[in-house]
Amino acid sequence: MSKTLGKGRKMELPLDEEDGTFTNISLADDSAEYRSRKLSAKVEGAPTTMMNADMDAVENQVELEEKTRLINQVLELQHTLEDLSARVDAVKEENLKLKSENQVLGQYIENLMSASSVFQTTDTKSKRK
Repeated sequence: MSKTLGKGRKMELPLDEEDGTFTNISLADDSAEYRSRKLSAKVEGAPTTMMNADMDAVENQVELEEKTRLINQVLELQHTLEDLSARVDAVKEENLKLKSENQVLGQYIENLMSASSVFQTTDTKSKRK
């Protein structure tokens, strides 16, 4: 692509076919070359900057969604842990209650066995005399 500048100077802007940006600039004098390189950098940088901004926005959105998902997962796990802790406490209380009842029943059975003649120890020597 060629563009004619003032005073008959010509600027060559070859188009890079892979990404559609201008890569090389040839000018007749050095001051025009400097200005043209600045222009080229702006032409090349503008879409890239816009794409980078769009990509940053998308990355930020993805990051925000990931953070939100993780926060929700943490909260759900906290609630599950609270429920499990409450259940463990309830089971401990039930266990203590059942142990106490077992002791009472064990004493009752011992008292019944000692009061009954069926469960008395038999001394065979004392019966023979």
